[in-house]
Amino acid sequence: MLKIQNTKLFWASCLALLVTSLSFGIRAGIMNQLGIDFQLTTGQLGTITAAAFWGFPLAIVVGGFVVDMIGMKRLLVMAFIFHLAGIVLTIFAQGYWSLFLSTLLIGIANGTVEAACNPLVAALYPENKTTRLNHFHLWFPGGIVIGTLLVTLFVQLGLGWKVQVAMMIIPTLIYGYLFSKLDFPVTERVSSGYSSSDMYKAVLSPLFIFMFICMFGTAITELFTGQWIGLLLKNVTDNAILLLTLTTGIMVIGRGFAEPVVHRLAPQGVLLLSAIFAALGLYMLSTFTGNSVFFAAIIFGIGVCYFWPTMIGFVAENVPKSGALGLNLMGGAGMFAVSIYTMFMGGFYDNLIVKHLPAGASLGAYLKAPENSAPAQALVNAKNLAGPEILQATLIIPVILIVAFGGLVLYLRSRKKSKSVQLV
Repeated sequence: MLKIQNTKLFWASCLALLVTSLSFGIRAGIMNQLGIDFQLTTGQLGTITAAAFWGFPLAIVVGGFVVDMIGMKRLLVMAFIFHLAGIVLTIFAQGYWSLFLSTLLIGIANGTVEAACNPLVAALYPENKTTRLNHFHLWFPGGIVIGTLLVTLFVQLGLGWKVQVAMMIIPTLIYGYLFSKLDFPVTERVSSGYSSSDMYKAVLSPLFIFMFICMFGTAITELFTGQWIGLLLKNVTDNAILLLTLTTGIMVIGRGFAEPVVHRLAPQGVLLLSAIFAALGLYMLSTFTGNSVFFAAIIFGIGVCYFWPTMIGFVAENVPKSGALGLNLMGGAGMFAVSIYTMFMGGFYDNLIVKHLPAGASLGAYLKAPENSAPAQALVNAKNLAGPEILQATLIIPVILIVAFGGLVLYLRSRKKSKSVQLV
């Protein structure tokens, strides 16, 4: 007979998610150095970054289709193998293509972790899904905080980016060992007796499709900004990467105290307030300078804090028949949207930089200019002007989300009233 140890499974899941988030935090911190070491354009850096977001939706969607059949344990063993391979290949990278492939492998590993762990947490805590998913997902920003602080510390100590990446091997080995020793429950859809037909009908329902589309916007607002904030805001502070640490620190605290917030406002109310704060924070990040940028980062952190876990929790609670597939399609939608947006904005950023260089300038020539030369300084100034413009272009997304989630709140309120009238 299986012996399901909820607490151990939950903490092993958190450790696996920690590795996922460390890969984001460390890569965000070393992005500029990778560009210098391998002489990469911003467009190439954008494509490398996007590779993680391609691997993620590929793995999470495939995982969503097969998790009920092969079980969550086998998926997590696969995640361990992909994580280890991606980390080692990054350490021994020789240029653009090896960095691209290693990032893709880590993205596949990250998606496989969520493909197994989101339905696992929902199955372990069926009466408290949204809150427990928030507690689980606090390890994503938590890992980014740890990752960016490690990058900052290692830079001060003079340790290179390879040592920083190698640090991820330790928690990877630990979570791989833990999952290999534990028994797993079946997914909630299987235990509830919902058929595959019920599941496919649920993911085609209007409410699920609406949330699926909204996931594009919530993921881009949170993850694109988080991954690129250090690169985009170097002009407003010497510690741009610490803005990411501050933002994600707020997210850790918020998700840790999610229970009273979720119970008081309901998931849809949380999403509406999140969109309002995210839009305000993004506007402030793109316009403030000096120390006031850190206040903007706090507002933005409050905004994006609950987006990812509450979107998944909303679907788990309001479209339960969608099962693991529904949860994983949501995650896949988010990461796919970020991958496309990151690629597009990488090229857009290069074009904005060229716009701020002298007429007829070649970006490639300026990238190869000697340090402290006049062309190199002109490139720095152009990047300083282009960064906030990227954030201002992204601002439209949370503004649209305010309207969408406002409509969701009104729709669910009217549906609740109509049910009450029917009962009377």
